[in-house]
Amino acid sequence: MDLQGYYQEIRDCQKCPLAGSRTQIVFGEGPPDARILFIGEAPGRHEDQQGRPFVGASGNLLTRLLETIGFSRDSVYIANILKCRPPENRNPLPQEIESCLPHLRKQIELIRPEVVCTLGNFATQVLLGKRVGITKVRGQHFPARDYWIFPMLHPAAALHQGGMRPWMEEDFRKLKKFLDLGLKPQLPPE
Repeated sequence: MDLQGYYQEIRDCQKCPLAGSRTQIVFGEGPPDARILFIGEAPGRHEDQQGRPFVGASGNLLTRLLETIGFSRDSVYIANILKCRPPENRNPLPQEIESCLPHLRKQIELIRPEVVCTLGNFATQVLLGKRVGITKVRGQHFPARDYWIFPMLHPAAALHQGGMRPWMEEDFRKLKKFLDLGLKPQLPPE
């Protein structure tokens, strides 16, 4: 199965109550063999309407930051933990995460990225599997199976709290340096 086939399989997902309020699922976009996968929390109103992740102001900032390190938006894959928009952009509920996480895991399996960049607290906590603050782990790298997890600030945080913009720019510079190293995760033997 490929990404397009998997999208066709889940595009009418009914595993949680969000299916009743969404316009469409926001599966993700980018090359199916992307080296980098960016993961946010959940689609917002514009994403729900267009069926694309990160299309508003946060998406524009993400695109600009990618360009500062020599990447285009078209060269990375972008997705979210949840595929459907929570009402009023509230935080995802545990049941919603539990329902959607297998979809994200399947995307990671099919894309096989070298680095998964988690954007913000929520995505970072879900992917790392522990409660951590983004400001404590941002710009670091953590091994996970056959890829790295690289937590970063969410573009919305930089937009709403201008003082965080330099931190986000720093996260992207650190990501570029890390990618240039070309490290493969070395997991301890099981």
